[in-house]
Amino acid sequence: MNDKLRQLIDSIAQPDGVAASAASAHLDQLTKPPGSLGKLESLAIQLAGITGVDKPEIDRKTVMVMAADHGVCEEGVSAFPAEVTQQMLYNMLSGGAAINVLARHAGADVQVIDVGVNADVAHPDLVNRKVRMGTSNMAKGPAMLRTEAEQAVLAGAEAVAEAVKGGTRLFVTGELGIGNTTASAAVVCALTGLDPEVIVGRGTGVDVAGLTHKIAVVCRALDVNQPDANDALDVLTKVGGLEIAALAGVILGAAAHRCPVVLDGFISGAAALAARALAPASAAYMLASHASDERGHAAVLRQLKLEPMLHLDMRLGEGTGGALSLHLIDAACRIMREMATFADAGVSDGQGAAQR
Repeated sequence: MNDKLRQLIDSIAQPDGVAASAASAHLDQLTKPPGSLGKLESLAIQLAGITGVDKPEIDRKTVMVMAADHGVCEEGVSAFPAEVTQQMLYNMLSGGAAINVLARHAGADVQVIDVGVNADVAHPDLVNRKVRMGTSNMAKGPAMLRTEAEQAVLAGAEAVAEAVKGGTRLFVTGELGIGNTTASAAVVCALTGLDPEVIVGRGTGVDVAGLTHKIAVVCRALDVNQPDANDALDVLTKVGGLEIAALAGVILGAAAHRCPVVLDGFISGAAALAARALAPASAAYMLASHASDERGHAAVLRQLKLEPMLHLDMRLGEGTGGALSLHLIDAACRIMREMATFADAGVSDGQGAAQR
């Protein structure tokens, strides 16, 4: 592991227990029965611990969309050709993708970052951190070099550092890349030991025969490469994707800057497993936005011990589920800052006379 990545990992601290306790105490003084706002309360406490502020205010939020291509598309694992990555990239940069619409609605920025698109893409709003022109076919050998996996992780972390300088205080993981559910499934299986039959899903919508073939390709990639479950960088190198590695870097970078990082769906979950393996402390900074309809996502969330905020049967990716969850995160923060306490409102707290 290179020195920069080691320093990044070592910089991740545990959440602020004092701020979390203060948030919990404040919630108990608000004009409501204790715990009656359910998961919004636990979310508010987690946000306080992450940010170190008992009544957090998160004004600027950014969806980090990492884009890359996958050599495994040569195996016919997707219902769409690899060229769609580039086409969708331009659609996203022009503001026409689902993530653009949902991020605008949530008041979040969208940053699109090329870490491995297999084309020379030029656009004034595109951030170019290209490591290489897509991965190699993991069904035939390693997807990339270990140094390239490290470079992709650092690209994600460095993008976070730049966004923090610009005022961002919360990140959403987004991605774009035809073939990335195949690579993500291989990463999940390699890191957890779970069977591809349980994890591999339909992705862009392959039929039954396509799903059977996709499972076989993941099995072959794992057999050919023999990734080391105890070495997340080895897993990313052999069966990962450049955008998956970069998203792991986004998670590590957010944790290092004490910023919440909202996970989207299955691909984000694979990246989160890799990030946690690299830096176990990073898990405390993760928020699960939704339960994807992609088959393996529920198993990934169980592995991460995360409860999703939403269940909407979505499987688009891009960060769309993450963007939708921002409304709940904003609600939790507003409850902490704007709701009256029993003392403020002169309402009885159930322990005696009204407080004033």
